[in-house]
Amino acid sequence: MRALEDRIADALGRGGDPSSDFDLNPEVSLPPGRKLRPAGVLVGIDITGDAPRVLLTKRSSRLKHHPGQIAFPGGKQDDGDADVVDAALREAEEEVALPREAVRVMGTMPAHETVTGFVVTPVVALIETPFTIRPEPGEVEEAFAVPLDHLLQPDLYSIQSRRWRGNRRYYFTVPYGPYYIWGATARMLRAFAERMRAA
Repeated sequence: MRALEDRIADALGRGGDPSSDFDLNPEVSLPPGRKLRPAGVLVGIDITGDAPRVLLTKRSSRLKHHPGQIAFPGGKQDDGDADVVDAALREAEEEVALPREAVRVMGTMPAHETVTGFVVTPVVALIETPFTIRPEPGEVEEAFAVPLDHLLQPDLYSIQSRRWRGNRRYYFTVPYGPYYIWGATARMLRAFAERMRAA
């Protein structure tokens, strides 16, 4: 597992530009004075089993933002959070009962701007201790894990589109079994995959 840790450390040590839900839609004009709310998500890589797996959730259909979508554990930074890393760890504990002491933070990737007005920092961490997933029913419909090898294969990512607010919107996808991983989550995973391939 040391080789994986070294690759992750090298990948996170590389410079890079922020990403955005608008990367594939350059015709969208964003107001320069827009206010974005900081958030942190946990790219939790579980190394307790035979092969590394990335922890993901299916959000509750009752949520205001991104209902029913596949997402990393995480959320907006609250006043009581020290920073976005603290926010990601707190939210992961609240959403899926991932104890902070089971996690070793490796670093962060450049932030990602979402269409819902958040600037999201992906916090990459190793889950080093087995734990029992307990989804918080008000926020999480289901929690599951995807093999890291699957997410690091560039040919599994594709660009698709749909109508959104009267316009054609393009986005990345990386499906896994019955799970349709798309949008901001797929974009951040793709950015991580690109870094890992170069490491």
